[in-house]
Amino acid sequence: MTGAQQQADWSTPRVSPVALNDRESFREKAFHRESPLRRLDWVVLFCAVALSGIGAVLVWSATRAAMEAAGGDPRAFLKRHVLNVLIGLALGAIAALVDYRMLRAYAPIVYIASTIGLVAVLSPLGSVINNARSWIVIGGGFQVQPSEFAKVALVVGMAMILGEKRDNEADPRDGDVLLVLAMAAVPMGLIMLQPDLGTMMVFVFTILGVLAVSGAPRRWVAGLVILGVLSGWGILHFHMLEDYQEARLTSFANPEADARDTGYNVNQAKIAIGSGRVTGKGLFQGTQTNGEFIPEQQTDFVFTVAGEELGFVGAGTILLLLGVVLWRGTRIAVNAGDMFGTLVAAGVVSWFAFQSFVNIGMTLGIMPVTGLPLPFVSYGGSAMFANFMAIGLLCNVKMRSNSWD
Repeated sequence: MTGAQQQADWSTPRVSPVALNDRESFREKAFHRESPLRRLDWVVLFCAVALSGIGAVLVWSATRAAMEAAGGDPRAFLKRHVLNVLIGLALGAIAALVDYRMLRAYAPIVYIASTIGLVAVLSPLGSVINNARSWIVIGGGFQVQPSEFAKVALVVGMAMILGEKRDNEADPRDGDVLLVLAMAAVPMGLIMLQPDLGTMMVFVFTILGVLAVSGAPRRWVAGLVILGVLSGWGILHFHMLEDYQEARLTSFANPEADARDTGYNVNQAKIAIGSGRVTGKGLFQGTQTNGEFIPEQQTDFVFTVAGEELGFVGAGTILLLLGVVLWRGTRIAVNAGDMFGTLVAAGVVSWFAFQSFVNIGMTLGIMPVTGLPLPFVSYGGSAMFANFMAIGLLCNVKMRSNSWD
């Protein structure tokens, strides 16, 4: 062998047959029909990440002018939003990897932990932000909102109670429904003490959705709807809400009655969305957004940024992506291998559907202002974490369902 041949032979990296076999084995396992990667719902995951990406740009647009004026980093909220998404993806991965059927054993632990968090908010550890004691400030510009994680605990807890009997017997019995209502009453009562009417409404709608899907007697669903209507009437009639909450409902009924105060947000939101027309004014070019005419635009009113700067096309894209998430979640519920998985998916769909409708509806003036963020799009750590944990649950059910086509 010549020197040149030896040099060429030495410089060429050699791969052992064992290493090649390991790589081929890994590829076969990763892309096998029954592998978790193949069975993962990439559509719902893509839509959630896409919504978060759009939200990052909208949050950046809504906050950069104020941050520059204050001498701060104009990308501060953008960086935090991206960090929240990455943490959310990690939590979602954990929620997807643990077999959802094992969550029945962990459901009581999750429920107790979320309840402890809600109690902690009402203690001196809690902080009042926007008239509600819903956050625990941990420093560095980050806060924790335990009520967001309570949504996950509610979904898993209801599925455990209502799905357990259905697996071995017939429809849930009256006792099961009563147990669900008793379980939900504790976090709902703590949330009302904050007070957080928006999250309370999400709980109510999620409970109704899960009960309807579980096959519980219809009289329970009808009775709860009637009870909710009567309770709402009683709360308003006897003025049991805080002054600012009553003002929000009054401004919803007649935004022009106090356009400079309680009706201001709604009027400015409709102006921003309407001015965007079809294609919008262009990213970072929104006059309402740059002029800071709409308070809390990076959280509750982030949809107005899309409407003004991206127009009907951008706002419609957000609606389309949310619609796909709800559609895939519904399919996962239908094709789940057991009632527990069906109820978990149904709970997530009910939660996302109602919260999205209320958030977008309040920016259009068709729903009262409640302080609910838009899933995946609005800025917020706890909400983002809980949203991706819910996506992880959907992927979990889908991966372990044998009936999925």
